[in-house]
Amino acid sequence: MTTHVLILCTHNSARSVLAEGMLNHLARQLGQDVRAHSAGSAPSGRINPWALEALAHAGIAVEGYRSKSWDEFSVDGAPALSIVITVCDSAAAEPCPVFFGGSQGQPVRVHWGYPDPSNAEGGDEGKRRAFELTRQALGYRMLQLLSLPLGSMSRAELQQALVRISKS
Repeated sequence: MTTHVLILCTHNSARSVLAEGMLNHLARQLGQDVRAHSAGSAPSGRINPWALEALAHAGIAVEGYRSKSWDEFSVDGAPALSIVITVCDSAAAEPCPVFFGGSQGQPVRVHWGYPDPSNAEGGDEGKRRAFELTRQALGYRMLQLLSLPLGSMSRAELQQALVRISKS
């Protein structure tokens, strides 16, 4: 059974997209049945080109990404979510809609905050570096997530493991 992970950020244009791309890429490489999705509470309607560049630099296809609302994941027919991860502080502080979980009910939620790489100083090179470092940091946490025995963990065990990852 596929483990669906929703990654949230306010605008769904940078950090959440980087996390979605990294998790899907790594899950495929490792042969794991995990599917990442991303969304925002106030989607910008566009993906930051620096995010797409960072993903492409890592060998990840960037076609098909779009900035979308988290509302798409709280309607009938949406994937049954196991995990919801917020990657920006403003999204973490907002009241989320009700997401449909799998057989265990509501998805486990965790906050893995990252500074907005769009605010990096140093011109184009500074932004490029900030997006690449954010992509790498997200990739590291996604590898840790993929090392968990997701199919056999209780909600409490999963919550504890995700919080431990947030502190790494």
